[in-house]
Amino acid sequence: MVDVQKTSSRLLSLLSLLQTHRDWSGDDLAQRLGVTPRTVRRDIDRLRELGYPILAFKGPSGGYRLAAGSQLPPLLFDDGQAVALALALQSAAADSTIGEDATRALATIRQVMPPRLRQRIDLLQITAVQPPESGDTSAVGTPLLVELSRVVRAREELRFDYGHDATGPVRPPRRTQPHHLLTWRGHWYLIAWDLDRDDWRVFRVDRIRPRTPTGPRFTPRDLPGDDVAAFIIGRFRGTDGSASDWPCRGEVVLDLPAQAVAPFAQDGIVEELGPDRCRLSLGSWSWTGLAAAIGRFDTDAHVIGPPELTSAFAQLAERYAKAAATSPSAP
Repeated sequence: MVDVQKTSSRLLSLLSLLQTHRDWSGDDLAQRLGVTPRTVRRDIDRLRELGYPILAFKGPSGGYRLAAGSQLPPLLFDDGQAVALALALQSAAADSTIGEDATRALATIRQVMPPRLRQRIDLLQITAVQPPESGDTSAVGTPLLVELSRVVRAREELRFDYGHDATGPVRPPRRTQPHHLLTWRGHWYLIAWDLDRDDWRVFRVDRIRPRTPTGPRFTPRDLPGDDVAAFIIGRFRGTDGSASDWPCRGEVVLDLPAQAVAPFAQDGIVEELGPDRCRLSLGSWSWTGLAAAIGRFDTDAHVIGPPELTSAFAQLAERYAKAAATSPSAP
C-alpha cells in the first residue's frame, strides 16, 4: 500500500513538472523526483495510459514534453493557480457570452478544492458588473463563437439566417465568405464578404443562425484599408474608415483568448486569431497611457504598430526597472 501511495505521489509530481510547458530531459526529471531514469520512463508510460499525450524526443539523455491531445485530461494546479483560476471564473460569470459555462466550471473546481482553498475563495468573492449597452444584448453562446472562429480560420463559405423575428417573412439565407471575428463595445461581430451583394458586410453575431453544411473554401480578400479596427469604426460612423477617435491608437497581439480580453477592452476592438491569441486595437490620450493600458492584461504583447507604441513600451520598461531597483526609504 505504501508503494502504491509513493507511486501515485510521484506521478502527480511528474505531471506537475511536465505542465510547466518546457522540454525535460530524462536525467533532469529523474534528479527532480529522486528516482532512476528507468523509473521515469515507466511513470511516463503510466501517465500515457491515463490519457496524457506525452511526446518523447531524441537527445543525449532523451526528453519529454506534454503535448496537446484530442481530449482534455485531468489537470493539476498548485494552490496559487487554483485560486487565480477560481477568481477569473468569478469575473467571467458576469459575461453574457460565457457566463453559464464559467459558473459551471467554477462549481466543478470548487467541489474538489481542499477546505483551505475553498475558504480563501469564499473570502474573495467578486461581483463583476458589465457596463450597460443600448439596443439588443442577446447572449452569444460559446458553441456559436467556436463554430464561427473555425470557419474564419478554415476559410469556408458560410450560409446563415440573420435576424430575430422567426415569424416574419421568409428570407433567403445570407451567403458569405467570413474573414474576421471580433468584439467592439460589448458585442461580437463577423466581418464577411456578402456573395449576393458583392460587398463587405458587418453582422451582429447574436443574430446569426448558421446553416450546415458549410460551403467550399475560398481565397481571402483584402479588407479596404487592410485595417480591421479602422474598417469597423468607419462602418458604424458612416465614414471612409478613419479611426481617429483617439489621438493615439495602436495594435498588439496578445497571448490570450479573445473571450478573456473582450470584457475588459472597453471601446477597444478585439479580433479572434485562434484559441489562445487575439489582436487588440486600443486608443488613449497618450502613447505611454496606451502602453500601460495594454500592460494590465498581464500577458506577452507583440506590437503590430505604430513605432510610437513600441517606444512607449521601452520608456515604461525603463521607468519600471528604475522603480524596482529603488529601495524603499526607512520611515
